[in-house]
Amino acid sequence: QVQLVESGGGLVHAGGSLRLSCTASGSTFSSYAMGWFRQAPGKEREFVGGVSWSGRSTALADSVKGRFTISRDNAKNTVYLQMNSLKPEDTAVYYCAAGKTTWVSNQGNEYDYWGQGTQVTVSS
Repeated sequence: QVQLVESGGGLVHAGGSLRLSCTASGSTFSSYAMGWFRQAPGKEREFVGGVSWSGRSTALADSVKGRFTISRDNAKNTVYLQMNSLKPEDTAVYYCAAGKTTWVSNQGNEYDYWGQGTQVTVSS
């Protein structure tokens, strides 16, 4: 069992930056691949980025490449999503998720545990 708690969301102007954190407890964090997803009002949940258990492999959605980076610190049981050059269309609730896959999956159903989410709002 893994408990995930996101933090770092908030309100930012377009062009600004935020860093989201997701801290895990309850199991061996370093054995899980981690993903970030987001869901905007009226839209389906979408993959934002993911990182393998070791941190050596990462993946980002095309919509955020060049602006977002994902990383993890297994000593701190934490995964990060650094978001730069934010746009109003990045406004959503952002969720972190943990899965036992050995690859970085962009499919939500391959993640077993989810956090409660943190709101990111980007004003124009």
